[in-house]
Amino acid sequence: MTPAVSSLPAEVCSTADHPEPPSVAILDPATAQRMAHWLGFLADPNRLRILSILAVKPHCVGDLVNLLQMSQSAVSHQLRALRVMGLVQGQRQGRHVIYQLHDDHVLTIYETVLTHLRELDEL
Repeated sequence: MTPAVSSLPAEVCSTADHPEPPSVAILDPATAQRMAHWLGFLADPNRLRILSILAVKPHCVGDLVNLLQMSQSAVSHQLRALRVMGLVQGQRQGRHVIYQLHDDHVLTIYETVLTHLRELDEL
């Protein structure tokens, strides 16, 4: 037996009770898709561990290999992907490439998520 579907309209709360913040706009579908792709890209523990190290200071691949206990090819692969997504940038210094966060926005995102998770742990 199929449950009956109510023909009553959905209850809508008053916007006066919940005013929209002035700087928030509803995302258009294309922007929402792009953001979802970008945020989904971050959902990788190794990428997040690399970002956590680079949030402290820039490092070369060899340093990251030692700190993460990962192979050089695995670290290089993740750094290449992080660079393509605009999260890190590398600068050649002699025989080494020194990687750092692309800009302060990346650091802000990293710190905001970490702070939020720590606050949730305290609940």
